[in-house]
Amino acid sequence: MDIAPRHAMPAPPAGSEASAARKPFDLLRWYAWVSLAFILSVAAGLGLISSRFIIDESIERDALLTAQFITSIADAEVRHVSIPNIRTMGELLDPRTDHVAMPGVDPQARRKARGEFLDHIAHLPDMLLVNIYAPDRTVIWSSNPALMGKLIEGDEDLDRAFEYRLRVSASYHSVEQARSEQKFITPPEQLFIENYIPLLDADADEVMAMVEIYKEPHDLIVRIEHGLILLWVAIAVGAALVYVGLYTIMRRAVRLMAVQQKRLIGSETYVALGEVSSAVAHSLRNPLASIRSSAELAQAFDEGPAQRNINEIISQVDRMSQWIRQLLQSLRPLNDETVPVELSQALQESLQAFAVPLARAGVALDVPALPAVQVLAQPALLAQVFSSLIDNALESMGEGGRLKVELVKRDRRSVTLRLSDSGKGMSEQQQRMAFRPFFSTKQGGLGVGLVLVRRIMERFGGSVRLSSSQGHGTRVSLTFRLANTG
Repeated sequence: MDIAPRHAMPAPPAGSEASAARKPFDLLRWYAWVSLAFILSVAAGLGLISSRFIIDESIERDALLTAQFITSIADAEVRHVSIPNIRTMGELLDPRTDHVAMPGVDPQARRKARGEFLDHIAHLPDMLLVNIYAPDRTVIWSSNPALMGKLIEGDEDLDRAFEYRLRVSASYHSVEQARSEQKFITPPEQLFIENYIPLLDADADEVMAMVEIYKEPHDLIVRIEHGLILLWVAIAVGAALVYVGLYTIMRRAVRLMAVQQKRLIGSETYVALGEVSSAVAHSLRNPLASIRSSAELAQAFDEGPAQRNINEIISQVDRMSQWIRQLLQSLRPLNDETVPVELSQALQESLQAFAVPLARAGVALDVPALPAVQVLAQPALLAQVFSSLIDNALESMGEGGRLKVELVKRDRRSVTLRLSDSGKGMSEQQQRMAFRPFFSTKQGGLGVGLVLVRRIMERFGGSVRLSSSQGHGTRVSLTFRLANTG
């Protein structure tokens, strides 16, 4: 009698199922995103630093040339009106000092030199605004008449230029309304440059006037823009090449790691199976030998009805012994060094060994003449490969058929040999399981033949591939390394 429980068992929490089904860590995807973020960050940082350097250096170069030009004009105008070298243009610019007599300086020549200098300044190329300051920070002349006579206070760049007697430059992208001296008649369109150029006395000890020039050098701006475009394109291309290169290397490394891990797991599995199989084989061999000896003894003395059973005992003992030999052979280490082996000769020897079973099974051979090629192999192991594949073909063609062996591909480094049978073929699931240990489609088969074939081919540095379809036979391709590749 069934009794229903009073309380239903609680369902497992969804979180436990989610954690159980959690995907394994994807090293390649993690590296792809992390390396992309890192490379983009480095590229952006380098781009910004390089862009800032190009702009600053271009502006500084332009400011230096402007300062040299202004100084040259000032010196030329002083010499042009024959003013003695004891006077400089800086001392002549302030009209408020015109009433102060200067020994050796004609007032008319003084005004003429100043007028010609200011005329040159007013017609500078790309000029937006020119201001000239006296040491008390008063605008003594400006291209914008509204600024003349205005006292400028709190301008750090102007104060620094007066205090340290040096040239000061800066760049702007927009007009700062808080700065009273930035009163442009024609507003700038984009980037504009501000230069403070000190004009000293004859002894170069004191700043007598400060020339402030605002200019928008269109040609320089175009060159800066072209340089920045080339810079960012080069950085983008370089970053892309670095990313693709590193990603390719990492993908190859991940694949090699996966292959190595698979081989390591396979090696550990074979080691474990070998140890277990050796122990089981040694434990079974003596009892099997005793059973067979006893059966043979009984067979010699008993000729009655039990004879058939005795024969069956001997047959099954022999089959178990054969299984044990195959198992130990498939799991033993393959340490033999490869040597050059004549492929066609090794194949013919294996086919000759199966001549009688092939003829008895009604299997026709189709073996075109193979070229003489030497491959890297080991004679005994290569014979084992051919024997396993021919035996499998015989098993699949129980009612006769055709076994074809042909050379399908050859290049400088490798050669591919294909064995095709017209047997019953294999399903997709059977093909996926074909190279797994202890899987067999044979009645009573151990399932180590193809496993041993793959291990041997990998030991040769080659590979094995299998393709099949039910009712249309099976094709096994063996790829060998050529022995004469250098």
